[in-house]
Amino acid sequence: MPKFYDFALRESSLKALERMDIHTPTPIQAQAIPILLEKRDIIAQAQTGSGKTLAFALPIMEHCDPARREVQALILTPTRELARQVGSVLTDLSKGSGLRVTVLYGGVSYGPQETAMRKGSHVVVGTPGRVLDHLRRRNLRLEELRLLILDEADEMLDRGFAPDVERIISATPKDRLTALFSATTPEWVHKIASKHQINPEIISSKDEETELDIEQVVMDVFRQDKFQVLIKLLRQPLDGTTLVFGRTKHGVRNLGRKLNDQGFQVSVLEGNLGQNQRDRALGRFREGKSDVLVATNVAARGLDVLHIARVINFDVPDTAELMTHRIGRTGRMGRSGQAITLVTATDLSKWHEIERKLGVKLPRIPAPGAENGANGRQHEPQHKQGQNGTQNGKPKKFGARPRYGRGRRRGRRLARA
Repeated sequence: MPKFYDFALRESSLKALERMDIHTPTPIQAQAIPILLEKRDIIAQAQTGSGKTLAFALPIMEHCDPARREVQALILTPTRELARQVGSVLTDLSKGSGLRVTVLYGGVSYGPQETAMRKGSHVVVGTPGRVLDHLRRRNLRLEELRLLILDEADEMLDRGFAPDVERIISATPKDRLTALFSATTPEWVHKIASKHQINPEIISSKDEETELDIEQVVMDVFRQDKFQVLIKLLRQPLDGTTLVFGRTKHGVRNLGRKLNDQGFQVSVLEGNLGQNQRDRALGRFREGKSDVLVATNVAARGLDVLHIARVINFDVPDTAELMTHRIGRTGRMGRSGQAITLVTATDLSKWHEIERKLGVKLPRIPAPGAENGANGRQHEPQHKQGQNGTQNGKPKKFGARPRYGRGRRRGRRLARA
């Protein structure tokens, strides 16, 4: 495994890595950094927690010239939270380099962002909607852009974000470097990316050191019993916090209120919250003032809280890619985690499709207190390894796309920004 000094990074970057106590590149960083330093386009697939932010942040520091007062690198992210986290990493790296980093996202006033842009920004991180707003207001110009990074590219290029992203890309030079990073890269991402990249290098990090140790549990449950099952699960002893995913904003708000009524300390994160409300909800959760965060999929992208020990899919996710992003919120930085999915009879076709896309078959077990499966079948006893997808009677962990397992080699601190 190479060291960061093998990449001939600028001194300010090496000093920043020392301050951050990061010494050894992760596999995705070892692959991506040399390619981007050579100014070649890239599509990089890496699991959450693999260090993909540093994989593009360090080359950005090398390619940007602090003497030129124009935006030279743009990183687009699908959520405000991810934009702020990426901006924080870039700000830490830029100390002592003379480079200015500005983060643009909605839910807050334009004034401070406009002031920051007028002072001169070399690197901009932002959500597509707010970046496009600043382009229209002429606060942001991208004629001299050198690097364009799409973080969580599958979500960024989905139909909901594609029009804004296309408009932003049209304002950039054609000779820019373009990099796509994401935990999942379905085939249609490659097709869309082909419009904006030139012979991109395609890399994937599957080294066991970066794999996540996540135990998967799938429970059959009657729809009318879901809330009581959730309460039983939340009352089980746990060393850490729980992230509960719902499907709709209204459902998440209602679920949060009901859990608070049951005596749980709950924070709620959904799309209608203003930025200050979102910050307070995440702040309480990060600080341990609430031990349960109930969220819509907005939190599935970029939420970086190390003490999440368990993810509960109260509502089955709509896609396999979303399943990957949801459960990737736990089992981070060498920690183990658990992901529980509640499946009702009406969810079965969707769940089977998720299993098919991920290439796995997970055993379903009765929910707590249920003698028989909620979906109309008696559950067989599970004993032998390989029988019904179990391992020594325990629920099976993901073993195919995406692959989760316990990294066995320890002792080196890896960069996980």
